[in-house]
Amino acid sequence: MQERAYEKRGEQYLLIKSPPASGKSRALMFIALDKLANQGLKQAIIVVPEKTIGSSFADEPLSRFGFWADWQVQPKWNLCNAPGADNGGKVNSVGAFLESDDTVLVCTHATFRFAVDKFGVEAFDDRLIAVDEFHHVSANPDNKLGLHLGQFIARDKVHIVAMTGSYFRGDAEAVLAPQDESKFDSVTYTYYEQLNGYEYLKQLDIGYFFYSGAYADDILAVLDPAEKTIIHIPNVNSRESTKDKIREVEHIIEALGDWQGTDPATGFQLVKTADGRTLRIADLVDDDSAKRDKVAAALKDPAQKNNRDHVDIIIALGMAKEGFDWIWCEHALTVGYRASLTEIVQIIGRATRDAPGKTRARFTNLIAEPDAAESAVTEAVNDTIKAIAASLLMEQVLAPRFEFKPKSPTTSTATPGFDYGEGGYDPDKCNVGFHEERGVFQIEIKGLAEPKSPEAARICREDLNEVIATFVQDKPSIERGLFDEELVPEELTQVRLGKIIKDKYPELDEEDQEAVRQHAIAAINLTQKAKKVALGDDGGEPSANTALIDGVRRFAMDVRELDIDLIDRINPFGEAYAILAKTMSEDSLKTVAAAIAAKRTSLTPEEARDLTKRALKFKQERGRLPSITSPDAWEKRMAEGVAFLARMKAEAARG
Repeated sequence: MQERAYEKRGEQYLLIKSPPASGKSRALMFIALDKLANQGLKQAIIVVPEKTIGSSFADEPLSRFGFWADWQVQPKWNLCNAPGADNGGKVNSVGAFLESDDTVLVCTHATFRFAVDKFGVEAFDDRLIAVDEFHHVSANPDNKLGLHLGQFIARDKVHIVAMTGSYFRGDAEAVLAPQDESKFDSVTYTYYEQLNGYEYLKQLDIGYFFYSGAYADDILAVLDPAEKTIIHIPNVNSRESTKDKIREVEHIIEALGDWQGTDPATGFQLVKTADGRTLRIADLVDDDSAKRDKVAAALKDPAQKNNRDHVDIIIALGMAKEGFDWIWCEHALTVGYRASLTEIVQIIGRATRDAPGKTRARFTNLIAEPDAAESAVTEAVNDTIKAIAASLLMEQVLAPRFEFKPKSPTTSTATPGFDYGEGGYDPDKCNVGFHEERGVFQIEIKGLAEPKSPEAARICREDLNEVIATFVQDKPSIERGLFDEELVPEELTQVRLGKIIKDKYPELDEEDQEAVRQHAIAAINLTQKAKKVALGDDGGEPSANTALIDGVRRFAMDVRELDIDLIDRINPFGEAYAILAKTMSEDSLKTVAAAIAAKRTSLTPEEARDLTKRALKFKQERGRLPSITSPDAWEKRMAEGVAFLARMKAEAARG
């Protein structure tokens, strides 16, 4: 990833999309040093979301590993370590830095926002601004950091390097405005590539579990004391919380064994298990700030970074997420659904560090099971739907990259470097090839629309996960996909996803929007179908890992002729329903389905217009309009859209 990023060091605007623990901070050091020495920039300003992450940009002796310079930050210019408030002395320090001959400053997002407010965007001309955890930015005008970045891009006098492990936001807002995003060159490094390149860690499992009663009573069903674990307990304002966070921590400790006291050096809780082991538990929930700070400092002790036995379990609330580095973590156990998909990706990132002897990591989410008698059933339904969204997204993020090609019997040929299986490339079939080195699947699909513009081609190549993230966060889509028995899958895959892509990429023409839609729906459906094939019908826990490769190939080969019509007819949420059915009771499922059915709506004018457009394409292909009496559910739905629009026009004409 660092090599890939360094190759693009000359770009004025660079976006690095790479998972937690993949080395983004080191990549930035290489790029920043080159910009300062060879590209005429005066200074580099590194902007991080919180003070603890500032340590990622501490001094590094890069020359020891063959680079031509070392990375050095003068202590007074690492404002993450400075005392005082963001909107005070630290802002004045930024001003002093801009006037100095020193080259590198590290500060928080908040300090930077206040500094731009005070000094104006012009004061930062000819400098590099590097924004870590870039998903904190939003195109929403209320987002101050996003507003400032828009001003910097409009002025065009700075270089910007943006870095993130998840280029999407939990609130489904766009990170950048389309016209600003188009100026960035991107480097994309996937979870799949990361796991594939690791020496030890090769498998990441995702599991969602539903509990009834108090979560602390059920936590040992998923918590293995032998695994290095970070437990994130629920926010005190959430439905899952008992409202007594201290008692919750005590309950977890009591369930693990007999308390033996506190380690005087670290503040860790010592607990003796039934098998005689002594667990070292770091409690980051304690309200006593002195005790909590002592524990946090012990966790950050650089002398213990490579000591696997330093700590066994960390219990946190609002801490130990973004930027927290504990390489030995094997299990990220989160109680209660997190409102943001970005937060889920960040929490999972705590367990995806490579470490000796660590071959498998897992993420578990414990969620309260909806109960027909429960007053908060709507909230429970929302949690369930959001959990499914997170699961679908992470399975996609963990999959190999897909490269789709239109299948033509006359012009399609094998691509060098791809393995097409035992029989090799067959010009008469839709072939599936895998490029081992690049971790890329090449899949031929009949009738697939090809992107025409370079931007659409880039989106299909680099940004499908961002499109899918927006789709799986769309609650009406998930609700209908899971529980609407009368749903025609094409209504989700064509109409709903089509609208999402139009809103997300308004600058693309209709042909390119359709090409992006087809590539996105192919990617999510192939991942879902491949996972089902890879798991078989053994009823085991759903997991997402490199076994998907076999599943993709087997699914595609079994189908023999992949075409876009077939892919559009697969409900992308069908497999999610199967997982949900395994995890929840029949009564709970009925409750969820009833809550969703109660708010089901008929066609909107916008949906009718989209269906009418699809009907016109149908007419071009078949020479007739869709029939309202057709046995084909999708044809009937398009005809309903045409009829609805005709009624609307007639009513408007009558006044």
